[in-house]
Amino acid sequence: MSIIMGTAGHIDHGKTTLIKALSGIDCDRLKDEKKRGITIELGFAHLDLTGSERLGIIDVPGHEKFVKNMVAGAAGIDFVLLTVAADEGIMPQTREHIEICSLLGIEEGLVAITKTDMVDPDLLELATEEVRDFLSGTFLEGAEIFPVSSHTGEGVPELLAAIKEKVSGLTVSHGSDLFRLPIDRVFTMRGYGTVITGTLVSGTISTGETVRIYPGEKKSKVRGLQVHGQSVEKALSGQRTAMNLTGLEVGDIERGQCLARPGTLFPWNLWDVELSCLPTAPKPLKHRKEIHFHHGSREVLARVYLLDRDQLEPGETCPAQIRFPLHMVGCYGDRFVLRSFSPLRTIGGGTLVNPLGRKIKRFSKHVQIIRELNTSDLNRIIQSQLELAGLQGLDLPRLQVLTGQPLKRIAKALQELGSARQTFLFDKEEQRYVSGSVVQELTQSLLEHVQEYHQKNPMKSGISKGMLYSGWGRNIPAKLVHFVLEKSLKSGDLAVDNDSIRLPEHTISMAKDQTKIKEELLKTYLQAGLQPPNLNSVLETLGTNKKEALPVLELLINEGSLVRLNDNLYFSSQAIQRIQEMVRSYFAEHKEMSPTDFKELSGLSRKYSIPLLEYLDKQKITMRIGDVRKLRQSR
Repeated sequence: MSIIMGTAGHIDHGKTTLIKALSGIDCDRLKDEKKRGITIELGFAHLDLTGSERLGIIDVPGHEKFVKNMVAGAAGIDFVLLTVAADEGIMPQTREHIEICSLLGIEEGLVAITKTDMVDPDLLELATEEVRDFLSGTFLEGAEIFPVSSHTGEGVPELLAAIKEKVSGLTVSHGSDLFRLPIDRVFTMRGYGTVITGTLVSGTISTGETVRIYPGEKKSKVRGLQVHGQSVEKALSGQRTAMNLTGLEVGDIERGQCLARPGTLFPWNLWDVELSCLPTAPKPLKHRKEIHFHHGSREVLARVYLLDRDQLEPGETCPAQIRFPLHMVGCYGDRFVLRSFSPLRTIGGGTLVNPLGRKIKRFSKHVQIIRELNTSDLNRIIQSQLELAGLQGLDLPRLQVLTGQPLKRIAKALQELGSARQTFLFDKEEQRYVSGSVVQELTQSLLEHVQEYHQKNPMKSGISKGMLYSGWGRNIPAKLVHFVLEKSLKSGDLAVDNDSIRLPEHTISMAKDQTKIKEELLKTYLQAGLQPPNLNSVLETLGTNKKEALPVLELLINEGSLVRLNDNLYFSSQAIQRIQEMVRSYFAEHKEMSPTDFKELSGLSRKYSIPLLEYLDKQKITMRIGDVRKLRQSR
């Protein structure tokens, strides 16, 4: 079992003292904390449960100046222990800590009314009623309340028993199997080197594995692992983990960064979120508002872009984008907290639904897609993420980040969606998927493009694959172009002749004058035989020009009636066939043929013989070796 309990409550309400009374561990480790008597940084302890199991404890600071440290710790806890001092009652950070816990999705907890030795029974009863009334409507409504005194020990055994009972009945799911550890401490230990600590929010990690610091490029290997002060070979999801890293200095890492395996997280500066403004917020949250953004153990200034309104009223929720001045890493389902720039107070938070967002127009159709991402339906999430990804599609590592689910569940969902033709695997090598709607739109666009080509080129049998890739497909991944084209050919929406793509119903059509030009051209070249006239002379005789005749010539070539040797020299296919037969007959009795031999054989001048010899070389009938030709292959 890997469960973390965190404290919450106002400064000097006895959180750290109570943890010491429960566990025997003093969480205040800094000299300044000892001197001032307040918690500044996160503190860590543990409680032994049944057998060898231990409960991890995160003690958070209660001072308003250190709320950012409190958020960093609360982001990794499973249930909260709220402390309220009997002599002071509900205070500002009591309220703010409960709001933060709620925004972070914490749904379980216990309540301790501390310092009972400092008040009389009547005041304690009043304090208990105040706490109960305050918690009404919060996630701690109805939670057990325990009066305790860390000084005398009164009530501590009962609270300890309740904590153990709470843990035994708590079912915690850490979702994804993707290893992630937000870093909340970095320090050096003599004999060990650089050590980082954090709550392992998902996945597992073992000694010897390679890890990467995100965002950033630095990599390291895990030299050693500790959980609750004990060395282990493997750390599990939900555990407080200390990790000894090789090859890195303390200055190479900072709190707020995240540890994960290489190639599994994707730093980005724009997130799609579902954003809520606290009912207690003093005023609406406005579009383009600059805020303090808390995620995991990181705090950064950011700007909020509301997508379907100009301001978010207290108590309301809407789709939004968060734009950062630097790259961040996150996963679908992560929770975050917003604090106002000035005065500094918690005003809202929400859920990350897409850590690889793109700039979109406000009030556009994409806003609805983002809104629909907040669902428990994995198939719907995958469909929506693929729609947002567009033509580029998504590979499995990105899909894991964009769904927050184990790879096995994702693979099963993709199989179901593929069977329903709602997603397609278009790149098997990179395991990249694309939305069914994208394939449908591309297929329609491709058919329209080919149709348009037929209309502009009625005398051509179709468009070449090369022209399709460089024209219609120039801004589309090449493998997606290939996938859509092959799918259209397989379905019969398109047909192919050699390298020419066409609509199945397409036939070559010519105007009456073009038909006449075709007949005259073919007749001229058939009559000319092995000594065809220059093309310009033919066109002049026919009373036409090259611009009008060129499409007809291309058609005759595609039909196989004419063969083009160069821009002005054309032969009928019968003439070329005669030449080929002459050459093969010659090589039946000779091993090589010189240009003079060919001239004597064909009776043609240099004007015709040289282009013909070069044509035979290109057709791989002959090959030139020095000044002679040899037969390349038999046909």
